[in-house]
Amino acid sequence: MERNLSLNLHVLTARLDRAGDRILRAEYNVSYSRFLALTLVGELGASTQRALADALGVTEPSVSRMTAVLAAEGFLDVQPDPAGGHRRQLSLTNKGKQLVASAQQGLEDRLAALVAHSGVSYAEYAERTAQLLATFDRLERERTK
Repeated sequence: MERNLSLNLHVLTARLDRAGDRILRAEYNVSYSRFLALTLVGELGASTQRALADALGVTEPSVSRMTAVLAAEGFLDVQPDPAGGHRRQLSLTNKGKQLVASAQQGLEDRLAALVAHSGVSYAEYAERTAQLLATFDRLERERTK
């Protein structure tokens, strides 16, 4: 067996990201990066632009521009932080919540079909992926101690 797992994972992730972007643009009129930002705001709760920038691995000015667009489109509510300063708190609007839920389901259904076509058990694939992510998170925490 050839040992190309790292390359194969990179290629698979890149192709899934591109396919997700095509699907989201065509069916939901939103890019994958904006969908990911909305998803993270939903999962992080009422967050700040700084927390979103950290989660996305981008700069705060980049997130500031993105959140302005998402707010203008009615998906995101951006409010000054009650603690003051230049921070902004983020939360999904009802329209944003509906988009995230619908798009997540659409992407999940397509991924489930892809996994089924590969002959791999969806449950096993999901379990192994969660196991890898948990191990990665644990090792990252140990590294930063």
